[in-house]
Amino acid sequence: MNRNSLLMLSLLCLFVFSCKEEEATAQNENDVNAASASLRAPAYPLITHDPYLSIWSMGDELNASPTKHWTERDHALTGVLQLDDKFYQFLGSESKVYETILPASDEETYSVSYSESKPDENWISTSYDASAWKTGEAPFSENESMAKTVWNTDDLYYRRSFDLETTDLESLYLKLSHDDNVKVWLNGVQIADINGWQNSYKYLPIPEEAMQTLKTEGNVLAIHIRNTAGGQFLDAGLVTEAKTQTNSIVKKAKQIDVAFRANQTEYVFDADGTQVNVTFTSPLLIEDLEIYSRPISYINVKVAGKEGQQAKVYLGASSAIAINQPVQEVEVSEYQNEGLSVLKAGSVAQPVLEKKGDDLRIDWGYLYVAAPAENVQQYVSPAAKGLEAFATGSIQDTDAETTGKNLILNTVADLGKIDAQGAEQVFMIGYDQLEAVNYFGTSLKPWWSKDGATMNAELAEAYANYNGVINKVKTFDQKLYDDALAAGGKKYADLCVAAYRQAIAAHILVEAPNGDILFLSKENNSNGSINTVDVTYPSAPLFLVYNPDLLKGMLNGIFYYSESGKWKKPFPAHDIGTYPIALGQTYGEDMPVEEAGNMLILTAAIAQVEGNAEYAKAHWETLTTWADYLMQSGFDPANQLSTDDFAGHLARNANLSVKAIMAIASYGKLAAMLGDTATAEKYTNAAKEMAGNWKNIAADGDHYTLAFESEGTWSQKYNLVWDEILGLNIFDEDVHKTEIAYYLTKQEDYGLPLDSRKTYTKSDWILWTATLADNEADFNALIDPVWEFANTTPDRVPLSDWHETTDAHKVGFKARSVVGGYFIKMLKDEQLSK
Repeated sequence: MNRNSLLMLSLLCLFVFSCKEEEATAQNENDVNAASASLRAPAYPLITHDPYLSIWSMGDELNASPTKHWTERDHALTGVLQLDDKFYQFLGSESKVYETILPASDEETYSVSYSESKPDENWISTSYDASAWKTGEAPFSENESMAKTVWNTDDLYYRRSFDLETTDLESLYLKLSHDDNVKVWLNGVQIADINGWQNSYKYLPIPEEAMQTLKTEGNVLAIHIRNTAGGQFLDAGLVTEAKTQTNSIVKKAKQIDVAFRANQTEYVFDADGTQVNVTFTSPLLIEDLEIYSRPISYINVKVAGKEGQQAKVYLGASSAIAINQPVQEVEVSEYQNEGLSVLKAGSVAQPVLEKKGDDLRIDWGYLYVAAPAENVQQYVSPAAKGLEAFATGSIQDTDAETTGKNLILNTVADLGKIDAQGAEQVFMIGYDQLEAVNYFGTSLKPWWSKDGATMNAELAEAYANYNGVINKVKTFDQKLYDDALAAGGKKYADLCVAAYRQAIAAHILVEAPNGDILFLSKENNSNGSINTVDVTYPSAPLFLVYNPDLLKGMLNGIFYYSESGKWKKPFPAHDIGTYPIALGQTYGEDMPVEEAGNMLILTAAIAQVEGNAEYAKAHWETLTTWADYLMQSGFDPANQLSTDDFAGHLARNANLSVKAIMAIASYGKLAAMLGDTATAEKYTNAAKEMAGNWKNIAADGDHYTLAFESEGTWSQKYNLVWDEILGLNIFDEDVHKTEIAYYLTKQEDYGLPLDSRKTYTKSDWILWTATLADNEADFNALIDPVWEFANTTPDRVPLSDWHETTDAHKVGFKARSVVGGYFIKMLKDEQLSK
């Protein structure tokens, strides 16, 4: 072969290789797009790691509203692109910043006149003589630990007189926290009438009519609050909105696309012809605990446009991410670490593990914002001034350490001149909790730091391995989507994608003092319990599919509670405390059949997935106690709490009976796997006998009843799903068929109601119920309305699992882990394929 021929062959090979490489790149991009859910998410996950580090975009457009913590408190992230002398906002909108006019008690102690007896009708007027009333300091509550003045009557009448330096106010808001029903007047003009309770401060605009009554002396804020049940609380103040100069300078970029995958959410914007891609990656790779447990998310901003434009990218992160209440003082430091520029923020007080409850945010540990130091400038500013300083070119270097309230951690990256190929910038958001959980008196560090790792080292590692992590994320996301698609079709795959990050991020991963893995849930938006068994149960399918060790981590705390002698009852506890304090059950009522059934079934599911019963063997004595309890009390349950009792307690609950029967059969299966034939036969035969009796007692013509011998009622019998998944074969196959056929006649526009008592439903249970179907058409008929709910619900919060089937409104709950139950069909297919 001559030299020219050799050259031509080389060029041909190079061309073919180049085409193949481009084809592979295009295919990879197509695969990533294929892995994206097509539904409009109720809320889009951005930074999602655990119940405290959980930031969402709660709307269709990323730049239309402030980003929020799952509790709906602003946890603001702000992003702006500068192109030459123009500015385009692509992330968030600035949170409202308030200046105090009349302080509430979280800022300053104040006294008011109050009465617990109904006063004269003119008590709301400025001229009323309240000298005979009592005087007390706010806040008012029946809880002595919260109250400055104890209030435990039904009614409270509150008058607060105040003066003003000026009445020239552009805006005025009522800052209010109340439990329960409240009416508020300003200088005799009603400004609020609210039923219900709000245990965090809300800012309610005061109408112009009331503002016109303001005077420099002798104003009165009057409140009547009535307690109807439960707790009692009242605190109030007045604030005005701080103004910024950015509205006239910064333009909103036009959002043209959003795609979300299991671990990523990506937005595409147009900035007058320049394309901006913004990708949020929280790498919750639960098959790799080293990567998963690292509480660091990436924000990648890629800018492509006209060649020669000078581009800078601004990222602002609110110090609110590191505190529970806006009035808490924060300390921020700025430093360099292994080629990274870092801002670190935390509360001055650092009350480590001093709070527990549901509607709380973390106020200990430290928030980190990091970026490669080259061409990056970081600074700290008051909340209303961070973006303004960037947009007006008035950035001032800050001290290495800054202390204050309502601060912004600002980072500006200079991308230089861009072109059509684009330039990109990676930012990282991380959080070090220091101590994560109080576990029966021992403070446990997060999993990633249990062996002494530091956040500085983790940030450096996360950045150094950025490309590798992103590649793993893309591979995982694609496989998850493909597997879900194969199991249940496109809408089912969409629901699994929507559930993935939410389900995982409602947990914290730690190591117990004895070395056990602990994967502890927070019962978000219900009561804040930690390690709730009937939250573990519905969420389990996701973890059985991807990492059963994490399910063990959800059961280990409950086993320890019983086996240590701290919990002495013959059935499992409901929980082990209120997040993040795990000192023992705090829920006020036991769920005996429910929790015993849950623990036995899930232990058998672990054995099924792993192919051995070694985990069960380690807890055999405890499992035996629970199985024997169900043998005595499970088949015909007494009037007791169960996970489905939203419409009230129910005796003789047929679905709860199914759970008990499945649990007894599960114990028999475990005994067989451990070689104990006699025990296996005893419990398996007992379960089969119960199933036969159940079929007779629950029968109601073309379906089975909600409760035994309650004709004309019905309920979803989703607990039957384990009969096939675990290979138990306890119930006759026609039970499944009969129920599915009946359910299809009871559907509403947005799903199958939970039972005949109400039209609301639980979407996790619908997915379990649908998995009972023996054909694709019936499965799709049951899940399609759930997809429609997620796609159209007007309640823009992290996916609710409790919604109204007639209008798609959430009834209650958001951001809970139970949506991990959506993976039940994937679990079934995986086990049946073995």
